[in-house]
Amino acid sequence: MSGYDHDLFVIGAGSGGTRAARIAAGFGARVAVAEERFLGGTCVNVGCIPKKLFVYASHFAEDFEDAAGFGWLSSEGGGDGNAGRPAFDWPALVANKDREIERLNGIYRGLIKGAGARLYDARATITGPHTLSVAGRTVTARHILVATGGEPALPSIPGIEHAIRSDDVFYLDRLPERLIVVGGGYVAVEFAGVFAGLGVEVTQLYRGPLFLRGFDDDVRRALAEEMRKRGIDLRFDANVAAIERTERGGPAGGGVRAVLAPADGRGGGDGAARTAVRAEGAETLEADLILYATGRHPNTAGLGLANAGVATAPNGAVLVDAWSRTNVEHVWAVGDVTDRVNLT
Repeated sequence: MSGYDHDLFVIGAGSGGTRAARIAAGFGARVAVAEERFLGGTCVNVGCIPKKLFVYASHFAEDFEDAAGFGWLSSEGGGDGNAGRPAFDWPALVANKDREIERLNGIYRGLIKGAGARLYDARATITGPHTLSVAGRTVTARHILVATGGEPALPSIPGIEHAIRSDDVFYLDRLPERLIVVGGGYVAVEFAGVFAGLGVEVTQLYRGPLFLRGFDDDVRRALAEEMRKRGIDLRFDANVAAIERTERGGPAGGGVRAVLAPADGRGGGDGAARTAVRAEGAETLEADLILYATGRHPNTAGLGLANAGVATAPNGAVLVDAWSRTNVEHVWAVGDVTDRVNLT
C-alpha cells in the first residue's frame, strides 16, 4: 500500500464515515477524512439531536399549564395560571441549539484526529479509480469509502423554490405564526407537533388516506386523533399542485399560498415535473412558511462516482453488496448514501 498517499480515504464525516475512519486508523491504516459541511452528519446537525432539543422545548407549554394545577403560580400571575406565563424566545432556542451542536462537532473532530486520521474540511470528489481531488490538490488512496449520507428531496412543482426543507427548520431566524407541513412520514409528523407545541398554527397535508404508512394502523389513527385535539389541522388525501408568493409578509420573512391539487391527486408531489394549471375555484391555503418533508435521496450529485466506474441506482444510491462493497473492489459505501436502512 506504500504507493498511495492513504490506505483509506473516507468521504463524509457522519456516523458511518467517522466510525470507519476511527476503526481503520486504530488498526494502523493511514486514513484521511473529508467533510465539506459539518462534522457528525445529519443526526448531529440537522436530524436527531437538534430535533430532540426542539421537541423538548415544545413540551414546556403543556408543562406550564399543568404546573398551575399543582399550585405553581408565576410571580406576577393569579390563580388562572395564565398571567405572567413565561414567554417563548425562538432565537434563544436556536442559539442554544447551535452551541450544543458546535460542542458535538468538536467532539467528532477530536475523535477523528485522536485516532490518527487526517481531516480535510473540504469537499472531496473522485477523479479516478484511486484518485481524489480535495482542497485544491490530488491525493491517492488504496481504498475509498463513500459515506456522504442523504438530503431532503423536493418535488418538481411550480413554486417549489418558495418552500423550505427539514434542514432549513433548524436555522430559521424567526418563528412563523402559520406553517404548512407537507408530508406524512415521521419527520413531517414530528415537525408538525413541535411547531404546534410552540404556538404555531399548523396545517399538515398528506397525499394518502392516513399518514405514517408502514406503522401500526391503530397507532396511526390514535395519533391523528390526538394531533387534532391539539389544534393541528390534518388534511389527508391532500396534495399541493403549486406554491405562490403572497404580498403579505409573515414574521418569518414572507407569505406563501399553497394551491391544492384536485381530489384525485393530480398536480404534483411525486417528484415528476408537472405543469400546474390553476383551476378556477381551486382550494388554497396561506401561511408564513411551507415546509416539505416528503422524503430524502442519496447525496451523490457531483461526487465523481462514474470516474471510478461505481454503479448507482436511478435515484443516485450507491449499489453495494452485503459487505458494503460496490462493483469496484476497492470502493465501499455505507449509510444513507446506499439507500438501504436510512437515518441512524
